[in-house]
Amino acid sequence: MSDTPHPPKGSGPLARREARLAWGLLAPTVISVSLVVILPLLTIFWISFKPIGLADLRAPTLRVNEQLRDADEAEPYIRYRVRNTSQDIALTSASFRDAIPQGVRLGALPEQCTFEQQVLACDLGEVEAGGRSELRVPILTSDAGAVEDVLEDSAPLVRVKAPNILTNLDFTLENFARVFDGGEFWQVLWVTLAYTIFGTIGALVMGLFAAMLLNKSFRGQGILRGLYLFPYVAPVIAVAFTWVTLFDPFSGSANALLIQMGVSEGAINFFGDRPLALIMVIMFEIWRYFPLSFLFILARMQSIDTDMYEAADMDGASPFQKFWYLSMPQLLGILSVLFLLRFIWTFNKFDDIFLLTGGNAGTRTLTVNVYEQAFAISNIGAGAAVAVVIFGCLLLFSLFFFRFMSREEGL
Repeated sequence: MSDTPHPPKGSGPLARREARLAWGLLAPTVISVSLVVILPLLTIFWISFKPIGLADLRAPTLRVNEQLRDADEAEPYIRYRVRNTSQDIALTSASFRDAIPQGVRLGALPEQCTFEQQVLACDLGEVEAGGRSELRVPILTSDAGAVEDVLEDSAPLVRVKAPNILTNLDFTLENFARVFDGGEFWQVLWVTLAYTIFGTIGALVMGLFAAMLLNKSFRGQGILRGLYLFPYVAPVIAVAFTWVTLFDPFSGSANALLIQMGVSEGAINFFGDRPLALIMVIMFEIWRYFPLSFLFILARMQSIDTDMYEAADMDGASPFQKFWYLSMPQLLGILSVLFLLRFIWTFNKFDDIFLLTGGNAGTRTLTVNVYEQAFAISNIGAGAAVAVVIFGCLLLFSLFFFRFMSREEGL
């Protein structure tokens, strides 16, 4: 038997203490990420399987409106108008309590009401969906003004039990069936993919060309770089309004210039005709977001060792050969990361398209569909179902990217 000592199995006390310390330091970050990202995502998944409309987000309750009325040739009375705010859900154990001023006596009460210690309590039991009722409580006092002042300063305390559609366990696949019903979804999906792919690739290519132009030092380089960043830093509302005004078919400068040059015989509705509207939206996406690619690519270009280019010049390499065989291998990493980020951001883009076309003329994407389902049609469940589809598409793209593309590019 050998006397050689063997290393201890498992982790020692110091390693366990370091692990606890590490988890303790990471706990605030993990909790913050869970609250900001994971919980809303789980909420969207939950809502996507429930038949929820926009009106269902407000829980049903009992609305009680009290007024002091003076009946003709009779004693004054307090009128309580009771209404169930929901047209679909019945309320159970409905009741309300109202404070009555000291010294004020009440007359014959409705059978569901009691009056003790200057507190009027009315038990209404079950109130059907959309149900309305009225209760009258006579006042046996001549000082009706005092009662009116108290009624204006206080409101009845309402208690009610009602099922909450957000928290119950009733689930349905109707939202997803509505999303995938017919050929509309696939058309919207293809528009989204075309907008995302061409917008992403166009922004990268244009950013690459801009970086190549400004990769050398010359007078006014800083000013030109600032001008290149203008589309990205300018407010999206301002630049979208500028584009819509510039290409307006009636008063736009672009149409006037094309007509004067003889290129077009009449006005062109750039943001209203298919497929021109989608092309214009893609061009806006490329123009607005190429500065981000330009910044990252230029920073990577300026970190490449110039000795390689000097050796290539001595060997007689052409500018294209230097770019393709020297620059591109060095830029593949940053281009890959930019493609991933820009693809995800463009796929989720909503404000650009909505401000330019409102999703009309063949520019309706999945994100615009979320808005239309949730707010235009008031179907929150269907909107959440489309959002889940968007998450699934981006998850599949991310898995494909990290499984194949990033491996080929050495990331």
